[in-house]
Amino acid sequence: MTIHEHVLAGTEVAVGSLGVGTWAWGDRSTWGMGTYDTALTETTIEEAWEASIDAGATFFDTAEVYGDGESERIIGGLLAADPARAAKVQLATKFMPLPWKLNVKGALLSSLRASLDRLGVASVDLYQIHGPISLRGKGALAEALAAAHQEGLVEAVGVSNYSAKETRAIHAQLAQRGLPLATNQIEFSLLRRGPELGGLLGTCAELGVLPLAYSPLGQGRLTGKYSVANPPPGKRNFSAHPMEVVDGVVAELRRIGEANGGKAPGQVALNWIMAKGAVPIPGAKNRAQALENAGALGWEIGAEDLAALDRAALAGTRTLANRVWQHG
Repeated sequence: MTIHEHVLAGTEVAVGSLGVGTWAWGDRSTWGMGTYDTALTETTIEEAWEASIDAGATFFDTAEVYGDGESERIIGGLLAADPARAAKVQLATKFMPLPWKLNVKGALLSSLRASLDRLGVASVDLYQIHGPISLRGKGALAEALAAAHQEGLVEAVGVSNYSAKETRAIHAQLAQRGLPLATNQIEFSLLRRGPELGGLLGTCAELGVLPLAYSPLGQGRLTGKYSVANPPPGKRNFSAHPMEVVDGVVAELRRIGEANGGKAPGQVALNWIMAKGAVPIPGAKNRAQALENAGALGWEIGAEDLAALDRAALAGTRTLANRVWQHG
């Protein structure tokens, strides 16, 4: 299977065209591990991990706040238990710049070292600012990221949820310190096309910043698993359109999937994101989900189908709470 690679700016780190998001790994409130989703266990996570890597999805994204560090701890255990697969992995995590963390450099370095301890590694391939919510300026954040890089704790640096204007600002601040901005992780999917329509993807392309697309399946809504009668469980407040609206997008995904060798709706949705130059990082709770995600690899959506999905896509929506930090 041919997998297109993206080299992170300023590094030799190459990530594939499909990654894996690990928010659900260890999370109780949104994804229900240990609460309402009794099928999500460390055993099923291990199976998802193995299947993803074996299928070529070797870029894993986590964060210090996912499960209050539990996601990082789980990944650390998987890395330690399977050195052969671990050697193939590119690893990303994030720092949450909460407003009361006024000593940004000290807080970031402390958080990063704690993340590295949970992951059981000396450094990560990518370290990201989780959102544009710090009360300090972009210069303080850039200085902190540069310090982490100088200490050899990170290979590349990125941001998440930054607008086009904010992306330009942090890119410029990092450039002053000789460090490129490698990525901007944003919510981007057929249920939230706003980053493309609003020019953020264009800005990223201009600056050489790789867009990473989180919630690329609309938190499961684009897989065809859910419907008006069977809505997603838990607190899934990204891309929270009424299922009556989502069903129309899924119908178009089904039509295109059937015309492309029987691809599943989610596989078509992920392939659409790849065609836009972004790397989708869908979650996978088990082996079956990991393999279904991997079915987005090895083929390319045609121009007519791409245009049809553009017409079916929704610009997107944000909850009031998300508007505080979700600018991208």
